[in-house]
Amino acid sequence: MEKMSLEKELSGNSYPGRGIVIGKSADGKYAVTAYFIMGRSENSRNRVFVEDGQGIRTQAFDPSKLTDPSLIIYAPVRVLGNKTIVTNGDQTDTIYELMDKQQTFEQALRTREFEPDAPNYTPRISGIMHVEDGNYNYAMSILKSNNGNPDACNRYTFAYENPVAGEGHFIHTYMGDGNPLPSFEGEPTLVGISGDIDAFTDLVWENLNADNKVSLFVRYIDIATGNYVTRIINKNK
Repeated sequence: MEKMSLEKELSGNSYPGRGIVIGKSADGKYAVTAYFIMGRSENSRNRVFVEDGQGIRTQAFDPSKLTDPSLIIYAPVRVLGNKTIVTNGDQTDTIYELMDKQQTFEQALRTREFEPDAPNYTPRISGIMHVEDGNYNYAMSILKSNNGNPDACNRYTFAYENPVAGEGHFIHTYMGDGNPLPSFEGEPTLVGISGDIDAFTDLVWENLNADNKVSLFVRYIDIATGNYVTRIINKNK
């Protein structure tokens, strides 16, 4: 698979929707993840990321303008021991709760499917990072309708062992703007990971469409110690 420029993947798509990047820093020291949200409607754009324990949650920037919280208010990131869960919906809680009961990432997601937002049937994208005793691996998942048919759910899981320094994978909800919005296709895109957390955060944020971007979360986890640093950028301030 050809390694793509994350900068170009982001700048070349006006509406990737919500996206997850997971990989390893160029120096090999950090497990890296980024999660961003975008919005076209006032309800979707009226959001910010806030820290919540070791994870984050979305909340309304202006509560008086919040109309339907069902698919926009959730915890995108939660931490379960040495596992960091990153998703685009409330399946974060499903993964957390069922993995806490010794089920696997895949088993937990078997209980969920794409979002019920006809006619888009937005895919549920999820990632899990496992950092323990200097070892690191990750997996990503997408649950999507069968070419827009809500009667069938297609489930794909991609597991990455011994990630390569300076590389990561990028998955997002939509191939681009449209009506209905076209679901992501194929396996997660192989992308380069470069720079420290601030440089990487700037690269992602600056290349998201200026009109549609809403919030960005980035975390670098020290593979040797498990310690982490986080950056959050909200368009609404």
